[in-house]
Amino acid sequence: MIAAQNDAFRKLACLGVPPAQPIQGRMHVTRSLMEAGDGFMAEAVKATGEFTTFEQDNDPEGWHDFGAVEIRGETVFWKIDLYEADSDFRYGAETPGNPVTTMRVLTVMLARDW
Repeated sequence: MIAAQNDAFRKLACLGVPPAQPIQGRMHVTRSLMEAGDGFMAEAVKATGEFTTFEQDNDPEGWHDFGAVEIRGETVFWKIDLYEADSDFRYGAETPGNPVTTMRVLTVMLARDW
């Protein structure tokens, strides 16, 4: 359930594909990704939305909340964190499978920013 919601949110945030049910969240990109220029950020965001290679090493909980993509020889990480919707991003989601009470934050960054 959480994996499907995370996938749906990534597709909404990165590709503009509307989810079957409303999902709260926002996307952030790091300054270095924004400053990469020449369409690099758009490529990274699109690749994040299209990512499907989940394995035990990068998804041990099966939540589809982390991935890495290669753009022009540069590694880009993305991560989804789950918060209580009304906590101003101070508290982790108590019921992460409930899209009504969970706020997702997708961060896309250059691996060297990690």
